[in-house]
Amino acid sequence: MRSFILGVLVTLAILIIGGLGVALLGFIPTNANTAPPDFERHLAMNAVDASTDHHAAHVNGPVPPTDLNLIDGMKIYTMNCATCHGTLDKKKASLADSFYPPVPQLVLHPPDDPDWHNYYVIRNGIRYSGMPAWDKTLSEEDIWKVTIFLSHMEKLPAVAQDYWKNAYGVAPPSSDAEHEEHEKH
Repeated sequence: MRSFILGVLVTLAILIIGGLGVALLGFIPTNANTAPPDFERHLAMNAVDASTDHHAAHVNGPVPPTDLNLIDGMKIYTMNCATCHGTLDKKKASLADSFYPPVPQLVLHPPDDPDWHNYYVIRNGIRYSGMPAWDKTLSEEDIWKVTIFLSHMEKLPAVAQDYWKNAYGVAPPSSDAEHEEHEKH
């Protein structure tokens, strides 16, 4: 039994050292202009979700989703997030395909994570992804405004919907339109 355990440990050590050698000798591509393999995307997203679930406080935000706060969230998103995550006129971001892994296009595919999850990611960023931590640039209140805007994007009140239409020339995404689109296919 002792020999078996020793064999398993030696095998694991060889695999770890071999993997580090492959990485440190430059055999793993590091370019950002290619699509990641499915296993890598799956592993990375699961790691981000698990880390966020483990570290983020599961709190309700102090900023209520009023018309004014949602409109402020739109404005903050436009000024700080749209270049990477997509514009409110429903166009893909100019930098969307320049990151590895690719940046989620939040207007085209609104997030379905809870507010505490989105808040944590916006506030703290995601290491090695290009997603910066906004805690030194935006106030806590502004981070929460963006957070509630993202979670209410598909169900904005009429005043915020009208602002979106007038400011960006298109209607905001709606969960109804998404369901209709899925039914067509």
